[in-house]
Amino acid sequence: MSTTQSERLRELLEPLVSSQGLDLEEIEVDSVGRKRVLRVVVDSDEGADLDAVADVSRALSAKLDETDAMGQGEYTLEVGTPGAERELREHRHYVRAVERLVKFQLTDGDELVARIIAVDDEGTDVEVPGVKGRRPTARRLAFEDIAKARVQIEFNRKDKKADTADTDMKEEEEEA
Repeated sequence: MSTTQSERLRELLEPLVSSQGLDLEEIEVDSVGRKRVLRVVVDSDEGADLDAVADVSRALSAKLDETDAMGQGEYTLEVGTPGAERELREHRHYVRAVERLVKFQLTDGDELVARIIAVDDEGTDVEVPGVKGRRPTARRLAFEDIAKARVQIEFNRKDKKADTADTDMKEEEEEA
């Protein structure tokens, strides 16, 4: 896809996505046989639920139908969210990943897996898990020292909100 087509699609679609309370994260056009696929990735600070994705998909489809942004050939529009192992590229991505485990590739060549604790304009405070019974350690990473960062899937971590809700329910049951 040419840069001009990408820019033109972004200029056309971003206001519609923003009007739905979402951020336009990615636009990608792929050729699949004779057809083309336009993939649009959206997200928000609260996440994008299925209804929000469906609403923005209908709005984008209508806008694309009334313009020639995709040309005359057939294409398929796919609208989705970034997924569980999203790459962190922008400040807002790091903010959305607070409390998540992230694999960092640093500009000096080192790799680090740590949990994001806080984010500000210059970088992020992380907690590096302890090894072999050692305590976790705090570390500061400046954005300029991060070459790449990707959220990691965790299967064994207990959700703090769920733990709090379970405790609240037990307290209410005991009071009853």
